[in-house]
Amino acid sequence: MFKAFIAIVAATLVALAGPALAADKEVKGAAKSAQKEVEKLDLNTASELDLIKLPGIGEVRAKAIMKGRPYKAKDELVDRKILTAAVYAKIKDRIIARQK
Repeated sequence: MFKAFIAIVAATLVALAGPALAADKEVKGAAKSAQKEVEKLDLNTASELDLIKLPGIGEVRAKAIMKGRPYKAKDELVDRKILTAAVYAKIKDRIIARQK
């Protein structure tokens, strides 16, 4: 009888803890996603490889971005005709131009 009672208590605890653990994983996953969204690529310090990972940026454009440094604002990429407005629109939410 005591073993049955322990089994019922254990099953109840597992049933109650399951949703809490799942919710905790969802919160942690959302936090990681938010952190990735916040981390923008700095035009003034990014490597060529990091720049190439951006949509629409190949080796030639990455080198042009690096050659045009430093940037006061990210929209200088269009003003200086390094990127077209269409390519800039694809990456503008993923980049930043930090000042030293």
